[in-house]
Amino acid sequence: MLTGFLASCGGKKVAPVSERIAKVWTAQRAEENSTTVYTRGGTSNAKPGYSAFKLDLSNPPVARYNAFDGNLFVGQYSLTSDTRLVLTNLNPAPSESGGTLEFDISDLTDNSVVLTRISGDRKTGGTINKYTLSNP
Repeated sequence: MLTGFLASCGGKKVAPVSERIAKVWTAQRAEENSTTVYTRGGTSNAKPGYSAFKLDLSNPPVARYNAFDGNLFVGQYSLTSDTRLVLTNLNPAPSESGGTLEFDISDLTDNSVVLTRISGDRKTGGTINKYTLSNP
C-alpha cells in the first residue's frame, strides 16, 4: 500500500521539447538588437507588422513561418538540440538565408517560448531579433 502511495506522489513529468514546441506560435513581443519594437496590444509599436508574425510548427516536420512583413515561408523544421530550432528548405527562401533560419530556444513552457535568431535579419537592417511567442 505504501509503495503505491509513494509511486503516485512523483512529480509531474515534463514533455520533451519536440512535443512542447509543436504548436502555432504568435508574437507577444519582438526585439531587434535588444530594442522592443512590438508588444501585443501596444498602441505605439515601432513595427506593428509583428501582429501578423506566426510560426506554425503544429504538423511536424512542416514549418509555416509568417514574417512581420506579411511574407509566408513554408519548409521543414528540426531540433538540433533542446535549445536550437532550425527551419530548412524554406520556400521562397528568405533574403540571403539559403532557405535556412536558426533560432536559440529559451524559456519554453506549455504556452510560451523565446526564440532568438542566430544570424542578423536583412529585412530589419541586420539586427539580431528575439521573439517572445505565445500559444494561443
